[in-house]
Amino acid sequence: MSCRMLHLLPSLILRPFAKACLAAVLFMVVLTPPALSQQGGEGQVAVLQGLDKITARITTIDAPVGQPVRFGTLDITVRRCHKRPPEETPETTVYLQIRELRLGETVQDLFAGWMFASSPAVSSMEHPVYDVWVVDCKNLSNSG
Repeated sequence: MSCRMLHLLPSLILRPFAKACLAAVLFMVVLTPPALSQQGGEGQVAVLQGLDKITARITTIDAPVGQPVRFGTLDITVRRCHKRPPEETPETTVYLQIRELRLGETVQDLFAGWMFASSPAVSSMEHPVYDVWVVDCKNLSNSG
């Protein structure tokens, strides 16, 4: 190979790789089951549990994606809910926004981020009265 052709070497190597990547992406987009493509969006319910540290009472909270729910003085809104397929390592992740609403006070943002069912301590909300953690994600039709 001459020195003039060396500059073509990267494109000759990358072109088949780029075609293979494009084919893989198209394959996944075309063959993605509808249930997987809708994960995290409307029609999903995050199953959370909340602990009231004063009463030592644990409450199960069904929180539909995009709809705020109340737990004590907390206003919890689930933005995303994702559960891995059964053939993968089990994990449920939920993107939450948690605010505190007290009568006569301004709204206080307490938490915004991802929570993981398998590791609640990795990303937790700090509050003197309440703890909230993720249990599961399910479809709205299965919540009854």
